[in-house]
Amino acid sequence: MKVLYYIYQICIALPILFVLTILTALVTIVGSILGGAHFWGYHPGKIWSRLICIMLLIPVEVKGKENLHKRTSYVFVPNHQGAFDIFLIYGFIGRNFKWMMKKSLRKLPFVGKACQSAGHIFVDRSGPKKVLETILQAKESLKDGVSLVVFPEGARTFTGHMGYFKKGAFQLADDLQLAVVPVTIDGSFEILPRTGKWIHRHKMTLTIHKPIAPQGKGSRNIKETLEEAYSAVESALPEKYKGMIYNADQD
Repeated sequence: MKVLYYIYQICIALPILFVLTILTALVTIVGSILGGAHFWGYHPGKIWSRLICIMLLIPVEVKGKENLHKRTSYVFVPNHQGAFDIFLIYGFIGRNFKWMMKKSLRKLPFVGKACQSAGHIFVDRSGPKKVLETILQAKESLKDGVSLVVFPEGARTFTGHMGYFKKGAFQLADDLQLAVVPVTIDGSFEILPRTGKWIHRHKMTLTIHKPIAPQGKGSRNIKETLEEAYSAVESALPEKYKGMIYNADQD
């Protein structure tokens, strides 16, 4: 069955998805220019992500959507298992949001331009002034129920275990006094890990935990929110991925 699935993804699924990716990027770019990034920066990507999961025969389960309130902006902090995290979040979290992503992704053909047109936020850490500009852009985006998604580990895991959470997302949530929503991604590592070359069919589960409302403001609130979010995300992972902190900064 594995061999048949490899043949299917090479000969049928991936060529179709390559064309869909280009079309989605073009629709996002043109739609954002003509009709506004609020709609066109989210919905084409949502449909694209769901089609990718359908075409690759990947089942998806979502838990905890009832924990979110309509028209409320949040800072979502998911763990980062693999490349398919993008499709799981974009396709199934059910909230209009902006990504906070590495500046290097801007250089990706079609996709980089589409992300820029959609109003996603590229993190520039080249200096204090650029970091401040990134924060101000994020603040401007978080209106009318639009949320922000940040991978606080900063990079995909090599082992399936979670890495240390960096405090940037929690600092931003503290500055804006927004609730942080821990999100657990499970199954993406089995589909396509960071060092993988083949896509493997495996169920993905997205668990949306209860929002963590700010308790005051400042370093103590940031630290406590980060620790609570980390524990919540880890709690919904399989036992084999618990208990060991992977340090992405060592790679």
